[in-house]
Amino acid sequence: MLDLIIRGGQVVTTWGVGDWDVAVQGEKIVALAAPNTLTDDDARVIDATGKVVVPGGIEPHAHIAAPIMGKGNLTTAPPEQVSRAALYGGTTTLMDFAIQYPGIDINQAIQERTSVWQGNSYSDYSHHLMLLGEIPPEILGSLHEYIEDGFASVKIFTTNIRPPSMSGQPRMVGMGHLHDLMEQVQRHGAMLMVHSEDDDMVQHMYQKLTSEERTEWWNMHLVHSNESEDVSFRRVLNVSEWTGSPVYFVHVSAMQGLAAIQESRAKGMPVYGETLHNYCCFSADNYREENGMKYHTYPSLKSEEDRQTLWRGIVQGGLSTMATDEYCTSWELKIEGRTISDVTGGHNGAETRMGITYSEGVSRRGMSLQRFVDVTSANAAKIMGLYPRKGVIAPGSDADIVLIDPSIKKRLAKEDFHISDYSIWEDFEVEGWPVTTILRGNVVVEDGQFNAALGGGQFLRRKVDPQVMNGPAA
Repeated sequence: MLDLIIRGGQVVTTWGVGDWDVAVQGEKIVALAAPNTLTDDDARVIDATGKVVVPGGIEPHAHIAAPIMGKGNLTTAPPEQVSRAALYGGTTTLMDFAIQYPGIDINQAIQERTSVWQGNSYSDYSHHLMLLGEIPPEILGSLHEYIEDGFASVKIFTTNIRPPSMSGQPRMVGMGHLHDLMEQVQRHGAMLMVHSEDDDMVQHMYQKLTSEERTEWWNMHLVHSNESEDVSFRRVLNVSEWTGSPVYFVHVSAMQGLAAIQESRAKGMPVYGETLHNYCCFSADNYREENGMKYHTYPSLKSEEDRQTLWRGIVQGGLSTMATDEYCTSWELKIEGRTISDVTGGHNGAETRMGITYSEGVSRRGMSLQRFVDVTSANAAKIMGLYPRKGVIAPGSDADIVLIDPSIKKRLAKEDFHISDYSIWEDFEVEGWPVTTILRGNVVVEDGQFNAALGGGQFLRRKVDPQVMNGPAA
């Protein structure tokens, strides 16, 4: 007995795009069939005529209920807010971070995340591990236990991001610790996520611009520069080549970073890169606007040439995923910082990621629908160990399904957003937007109505496929 039939839409699968019927029973997809061949008098039928039917989006990089740098005990928006907005925007799975600070172990970091998320999410979710600063031997030695338990990805930083007076807890992992971590990651089948900038260059530029009295926020791209990304990426890749460890570079922002990734992938290395839809749609020129710090996400926006290059990486290949680095704060807090040292990074992008990528990628740049699915869902599922449960419309997969209406052409307004009190996407013109979201067979967003139950989101344990560990498989 079927519970749901989706009929009449353009269904995007791994083997092509077609006008298939999609059958759902319980939480799973159970069949794809020729148009109008599935019948069940007890099943609900959704007419998807004129719509594009894709897998639910997967956001691989979000900071939810996370400490805000330089702001004491303040945190970013909690799971109930972000997951609600994400479902409105067609993203059905969110991935954030269990942070192992000095003084606590990995198990305590996971317990903290569990207390924040359990019973408080509308969407499905999972946690990366995040290791800060010098990694103690006992932490490194215990890492395999958590990888085996389904925490299949680990994030580190090669920079402290901000100057010492504003950075808070040291974040930077040195090359020696990175090497040892990579050996563990490779040996135990995990994915290493790297925020990669050269800290010497970053800290030098903070000092240099301060001495030159050029500390206005619009100089941020001079601190977090193309050169810093280039030098750091290539150092990390050299260690990856020595150890055989896979690497997933978060928030690629410069053409040099993309070039380094492409060169390594051409050699057969298991290297992956994400960019952010705000990096693809705005440039450092936007910093010059009134309150232009609203666009800032670390590392920084770069030039118009970098922006266009990132789009080519998303549309044509080279970059694997479109993410957000979700970091939702209030407008008041977002514009409070006015200098290169105190600007608050991040934005509330989980809701707009799918729609902006469709509008700018498919509608305006001719990106194929299969490539759209790759960068918004399938590749994240593969790289982070969720595939084929997530990221694909196929029998046996979770019935996470999104209907996009390509006929929608409008300028985004405040009422289109469901989180925070501002959005950098207000007044942005779009062509195509998600209109229906289904999470494990439940229609959670339809006709602008939200129907999900708080606590209905499930925690997901993950295991990375060896193919992804051994070569550029996504």
